[in-house]
Amino acid sequence: MDGVEISRRLAGFALGPVKAPDAMEILRVSLLDWAAVGIAGRDEPVGRVLRAQAEDEGGSPQAGLIGSDLRVPARMAALVNGTVSHALDYDDTHFAHIGHPSVAVIPAALAVGESVGATGPALQEAALIGVEASIRVGVWLGRAHYQVGFHQTATAGAFGATLAAGRLMGLTPEQMQHAIGLVTTRASGIKAQFGSMGKPMNAGLAASNGVEAAQLAARGFLSAPGAMDGQNGFGPTHHGEGRGTAFDTLGQEWLFESVQHKFHACCHGLHATLEAMRDLDAPADRVETVEIATHPRWLSVCNIATPESGLQSKFSYRMVAAMALTGHDTARLESFDDALSRDSDLAALRDRVRVDSDDSLTEMQARLRVTLTDGTVRDLFHDLDADPGLAARQKRVRTKAAALLGDGRAEAIWQAIEADAPPEEFSALLVR
Repeated sequence: MDGVEISRRLAGFALGPVKAPDAMEILRVSLLDWAAVGIAGRDEPVGRVLRAQAEDEGGSPQAGLIGSDLRVPARMAALVNGTVSHALDYDDTHFAHIGHPSVAVIPAALAVGESVGATGPALQEAALIGVEASIRVGVWLGRAHYQVGFHQTATAGAFGATLAAGRLMGLTPEQMQHAIGLVTTRASGIKAQFGSMGKPMNAGLAASNGVEAAQLAARGFLSAPGAMDGQNGFGPTHHGEGRGTAFDTLGQEWLFESVQHKFHACCHGLHATLEAMRDLDAPADRVETVEIATHPRWLSVCNIATPESGLQSKFSYRMVAAMALTGHDTARLESFDDALSRDSDLAALRDRVRVDSDDSLTEMQARLRVTLTDGTVRDLFHDLDADPGLAARQKRVRTKAAALLGDGRAEAIWQAIEADAPPEEFSALLVR
């Protein structure tokens, strides 16, 4: 499948009917999750910086910002809201391509939805189209793209944001293909930013790039529609594997249905380990060593051996294991503060944790061996891929939202989602 055919297929998917009731129910859960973590992260330093930038730049009051009553151009709103909603690294993840779908796509869909006066159902359909497309593009790029250092949330996410924005703007198939071609030259984001403000901004860049590409295509901007693949195309120049089957079931099977929601306020690569440790009933003073086995790809993502800040601790197997052993609640945002990295007791326990790779494990699994001071050995295992079912997922996400926002606000947002509230009404719930 060449680059023109990929763009044609993506454009057809973007503008086609949405018949996916199960995937839509999960999208609604992700909308609540996205809103909750975005509001909770509104006062993070990166959010304050970007809102100040937005205020200085001004422009057409097209869309709202999380945590502010300021209205700004749709492209800027996508940048700010995408970044803010990823600032806590507490948003959903899809392991088919190791990316965060919602933070790249929902801000673009919401910003454009507000600017064009879209309906609530149109917003949700566009968001679902976008998150699914981002996963498919990520699968097409493959693991080589991620392992060499590109951040799939930003790169694959920009394509999903483009499709969501273009659908809401009513692009023609030809315009959509030009938007896709254009975003190939804008999609960007590298893993070197992990542990810094640049990491959440990667999500904002994806959302903003998608809005920009769709807006320019709507004005008649022409690009190279075949720029997805082929000589000098996006895939080959970004170490993509070009997995030809990635788009075969597009519109028929919805990979988004297996998205994972976070219940620990740290990198999702650490969650299987933390879930496994919930089954350990030994206090920290009885633990001699902890051996963690994980998929090798996580070692370049969340294995900071000696974190120097709360943010870096969110990417450290050794630190979160020490936290779990000492009773720190890894679901609480406040647990990951800078004082954590300076705690001598935690540091001593952290140094008794060893992390090894095991390519027999999937990226969703972790295996632990905990040796106690009396020589007893406890073997633990967890697989995040075990589907809890929609009802259990919804319940846990609503509980998480209530913990982050309070019962009343979380319920108001959920009711708006259930009632298919239009974008402007939904956005108003994110202001304060």
